[in-house]
Amino acid sequence: MVDSYVGWPLDMVARKLTKKTVFIGHEALENRSMLDLRRPLERGVIKEGSDKDEQAVRELLRHLISLIGIHQNRKDRTKIRAVVGVPAEAFRVSKQRLRGAMDGIADSVMLVSEPFAVAYGLEALLHSVIIDIGAGTADFCVMRGRYPTEQDQRTLPSAGDAIDEQLAKLIRERHPEVQFSIHMIRDWKEKWAFVGKPKRRVMVTAPVKGKASDLDITDELRSACESILPPICETLLDLVAHVEPEFQDKVRHKVILAGGSALISGLTDAIEKALLDVGGGRATVVKDPVFAGSDGGLAIARDASNSDWERLSAAA
Repeated sequence: MVDSYVGWPLDMVARKLTKKTVFIGHEALENRSMLDLRRPLERGVIKEGSDKDEQAVRELLRHLISLIGIHQNRKDRTKIRAVVGVPAEAFRVSKQRLRGAMDGIADSVMLVSEPFAVAYGLEALLHSVIIDIGAGTADFCVMRGRYPTEQDQRTLPSAGDAIDEQLAKLIRERHPEVQFSIHMIRDWKEKWAFVGKPKRRVMVTAPVKGKASDLDITDELRSACESILPPICETLLDLVAHVEPEFQDKVRHKVILAGGSALISGLTDAIEKALLDVGGGRATVVKDPVFAGSDGGLAIARDASNSDWERLSAAA
């Protein structure tokens, strides 16, 4: 997995130290003090209003393609077809910006909703609902044995980044003297995130006036993680209610969670508790929640016909 960070050396000193023109992913994070660091994707699409962020996306794409051994500068390079996952309710302009970023890098592209890609990879194509909870968005898709319509899908901002912001706010309110960064917050969340009754106290270390100190963030972490539950459960129940009545029970018993935030401990239990209000149901997490969407994208690419692909203008 490649973290969506891109950084360029800030000045002559940074260039001399790094001896590189661009840093990608974890390497960019590790060297961020000397970089113009960008996280160009926000809520699953390119941030608006910054040419630098668009440039960062293109650097990310070039890096990903290089990882599979394709060299962009070769005239005889392999033709590239790219399946790109987008939020279920991504705006038309956001999709167009993604197409623009791909132009000249890939020869043709297919934009698909992220939860649909998960469903396709799992072959969960009938009487199921996928909830893909990533960093920027939580995306929902009800599968009815055909390509989902707009009415079958939802997108919420209640996801990993929202948890990070809430956790930082709560820690700052309770421990104003503690020094931390959003990267520390994200690391704590990824290691210890949970909802419901805690199995153990969550202890972390952070500096207070320059001195490393132990900090109990159990209550703050629980509150931050549980802040995404009401909108997610409400949206799930609303989608199920719009399924044909004779199929609602089947859909309630096939709720599938994917995305990095699906790994929050206790999340499936919390969703099943919400489903009790409408007759009960079952929620499961896919075997590999982080890569389920990309696995689905690969399955879509293999099955797609030539007419399914959108040829980009700069394609050779």
